[in-house]
Amino acid sequence: MMFIFFYILFLIVGCSTNETIDSKSDSPEGIPDFVEESDFEKVDWDRKAVTFNDNMVGNKNKSGVIGADMPSINTNQKWMWHLWGIEHPQETKLTVVGFHRETKTVHPLLTTGSGWTIELGGENNGADAHAPSSVNIPKAGEWAILLYTDGKLFDELVYEINK
Repeated sequence: MMFIFFYILFLIVGCSTNETIDSKSDSPEGIPDFVEESDFEKVDWDRKAVTFNDNMVGNKNKSGVIGADMPSINTNQKWMWHLWGIEHPQETKLTVVGFHRETKTVHPLLTTGSGWTIELGGENNGADAHAPSSVNIPKAGEWAILLYTDGKLFDELVYEINK
């Protein structure tokens, strides 16, 4: 009986998609190839996202989100991404990768598209590009949300998400 319990426990733990990133082979299924382990190691956890333009939370004049201050844990929440410095927004794809600091796990946060990547639209709210999305944050804590445009690291947003 104990053997069955440990076997089931092994299956449950072993099949989790929220894996600790120790090497590229440990990455969650479907994560884009251009996402590197070193990107997570370089996160500046002291550079917290700030509120600007009344309701955006992010890094002013680089990237910001409307909706990041709304409850998003284990619920689909609308977030509107805004990026500055994008020359051809309609031809650019945005990839969003979540990294939970405490557990050192990587997660897809988008509930739309592939779970990783969405297309950008044109100017909005003073930004050069924007994209509406739905996100689901799997657990509370400190998060680094890495933003890639067309496969290149564009910015990182550090949020404390507790609701």
